Amino acid sequence: MKLSLVVPCYNEQDNVELFYEECVKAFDSKPFEYEFVFVNDGSRDHTLDRLKKLYNEKTDSNITVVSLSRNFGKESAIYAGLKNAEGDYISLIDADMQQRPEVVLEMLEILKNEPEYDCVAAYQGKRKESSVMTGFKSGFYKLINKLSEVELHADASDFRTFTRSVADAILEMGEYHRFSKGIFSWVGFNTKYIPYEVQQRNAGETKWSFTKLVKYALGGISAFSTRPLSFATYVGAFATIVSLIYLIVVIIQRIFFNHAFSGYATIVVLILLFGGLQLFCIGIIGSYLAKTYIQSKNRPIYIAKEILKRDK
Repeated sequence: MKLSLVVPCYNEQDNVELFYEECVKAFDSKPFEYEFVFVNDGSRDHTLDRLKKLYNEKTDSNITVVSLSRNFGKESAIYAGLKNAEGDYISLIDADMQQRPEVVLEMLEILKNEPEYDCVAAYQGKRKESSVMTGFKSGFYKLINKLSEVELHADASDFRTFTRSVADAILEMGEYHRFSKGIFSWVGFNTKYIPYEVQQRNAGETKWSFTKLVKYALGGISAFSTRPLSFATYVGAFATIVSLIYLIVVIIQRIFFNHAFSGYATIVVLILLFGGLQLFCIGIIGSYLAKTYIQSKNRPIYIAKEILKRDK
């Protein structure tokens, strides 16, 4: 049995060496082979230098370093790692030490002892973040599960271990705009969710700001649901009905009650209301068209500038 650790890295110069040492400490006494697949996602610090140092110094270890030509994002880095992983089991794990390799061992035990499961995904048992962020994430999962055809487990992270068959299914999905949580749900397979305690980040800062999380959430909704397009239709129908009712009211008041309308304020309000609704609906449609446009170009999900990999 062989385990592949897929490790996306973006500005993790102070973490990759400690991460490697901790994994070796956890796995070396275990009766299975393992490899590291580090993906340098266009880091702007010395992450690539540290990874090359590891590769050159640890000649007895199975280390692969995939260096992307620029920052393509974590989703693309995960895909690149899966492309280069050769293990019977694959584990996605971050290099910042918030996700411990000991949890990977727990996942492997579940997959070996409970063969009905193909994937084990971890979620934070207790979130170490503000109540505002927790509320936002909870609201996102409730919303996307109402809109999407597949159900996403609340708070499930990319930290997971799965079989080769799951990895092959993920790789068959060559969509450019990737949303891993949705992709894992869409391909199916039996998944067990386990809680884990997130650790303090060893060094550096998180790459996920609130703005990036909002953008990521909106991308996930548009990637796995077409209901917002139907919503635009409903808004248009509602606006039409409201305008017809208002027109009837105006005619009745003018004919039967001889009520005079100046019209200026009413017209301005209606123009602003319906103009805003139209722009909102056009924006929804535009986001889907933009993704279709980019996908039609058939651009690669990532470009590898350099791959360091020892021949068997």
